[in-house]
Parts: sequence; C-alpha cells; structure tokens
Amino acid sequence: MKTQCLVLSAAIFLLNAATVSAATFKMMKTKVSMETCLNEALAIKSGDVVKLEFKNERGAPIYEIEIAGTDGKVWEFECDANRGKITEIEQEVGGPDDPLFKSKMKVSVEEAEKIALKTHPGKIVETEYEIESNGDASYEFDIKTPDGKEVKMEVDAATGKIVEDGEEEIYQIGKE
Repeated sequence: MKTQCLVLSAAIFLLNAATVSAATFKMMKTKVSMETCLNEALAIKSGDVVKLEFKNERGAPIYEIEIAGTDGKVWEFECDANRGKITEIEQEVGGPDDPLFKSKMKVSVEEAEKIALKTHPGKIVETEYEIESNGDASYEFDIKTPDGKEVKMEVDAATGKIVEDGEEEIYQIGKE
C-alpha cells in the first residue's frame, strides 16, 4: 500500500510539473509561416530538406533550413520568420580537411571550441564546418548549457573571432 501511494504521488507530481512547464513555455510569434521560408530557400537551391530549426536570434524569430542540394552540396539558409526573406546562406562542408575550409583555416577546431566554451560554458553537442557567403570559413557549435538550453555560435576559422552569438534553439526537426 505504501509503495502504491508513493508511485501515485510521484505520478501526480510529474503530471503537475509537466503542466507547469507547458503552461510557462511561450512560443515566439512569427508573421510568416514555416512553409513561406521553406519555399524561399528551395527557390534558391533545389534539393531535399534534411533539417529545420526554429531559433531566437537576439530576440528575432529565425528559421534555419538545411537542404541537401541537387548539386551534391549541403546548404544552410536562415530566414527571417517575420519577413519571409532569406538573410544568410552558408555551404556546409564535411570537416576541417575539406579543401574549401582548409585553405582558410588558421584556428584549429580545439582552439575554436575553447573560445566558444569560454563564452558559453557547457557541452558542445554538434560541430559544423561552414563556408560563409563571402567565402570565409567558420565553425558552428551547438552548446548545451548547464541550465539545459541549447545555444548556437560561430567562430571564424581564420581569426578565432566570434562571428555569431546569442542564438537559442527552440526546436529542431530532421536529422542532426
């Protein structure tokens, strides 16, 4: 009987905790649909959408769309979720040994990780190697912070300077 009461109490506690979490969560409002941004990205590069993220970038709602292009390359688009316009295009490469990335890289991934973790202590859960639209190479890190949030930041592979910071991932659909 004691065990049943304990299990029932735990279930009620967890149910109330889930209700509170859902009640306090507020989704950022957008003025355009996800489909609008997907269509904008696919109009630039045709291919298969492999990942979609919704993030808070310094208070602005942004869709990040990853497309495996028909050109054999992987492309990442950022779309302003209030205007429906693409604001950034990057090409993802397989790693630091990719010729496009390696030709620009002066800062190792280990050095870039230290720079990122100094700014946002936590655990790096994903690293991407990107070529910016201007040809620069950068590391993009997803960092799980001690409070359970996931932040994104980019570190320039030539200078070690932080290129982008302050992006909080709200949700992700697709493969990592």
